[in-house]
Amino acid sequence: RQAFDAVLGEEPNQISAPGPTAVVSAEALLDFTILNGSVTMAGVRTNVDVAIQYLASWLTGNGAVAIYNLMEDAATAEISRSQLWQWLHNRVTTAEGVAIDVALIESIANEELQRIAEAIGEQAFQEGRFDEARHLLESLVISDVFIEFLTLPAYQLID
Repeated sequence: RQAFDAVLGEEPNQISAPGPTAVVSAEALLDFTILNGSVTMAGVRTNVDVAIQYLASWLTGNGAVAIYNLMEDAATAEISRSQLWQWLHNRVTTAEGVAIDVALIESIANEELQRIAEAIGEQAFQEGRFDEARHLLESLVISDVFIEFLTLPAYQLID
């Protein structure tokens, strides 16, 4: 309580305290430079994989799902598809020199779906709605317009 009182004084919250003022330009928003990092093929693959797995889970009625021993929710899938959309539409090249384009995303999606089907079996794969999840992800990533939130079009796929 002392730590909060030291900052807030008699105020019940910090709504009235203006935060630091940041000036953000369009150039800064489109700068994909990552300090001490880069966009990698592994990162692209992980985004495709995790987004498909989460969307498939969401389409079958689960709002949170364990993927690779992490508890994931719509925010994870949203970050994954948003990064893919940004990288695709801003012609980003991976650290390995591979251009992120529609063909790359489709190829990775094919590979990931095959891996998932082999891991869980054909019946579980079909029941899991993975193909629908893949098509949803691709439509969101390929779309010329950034769709506000991935669950909006996903609701149309729920029975």
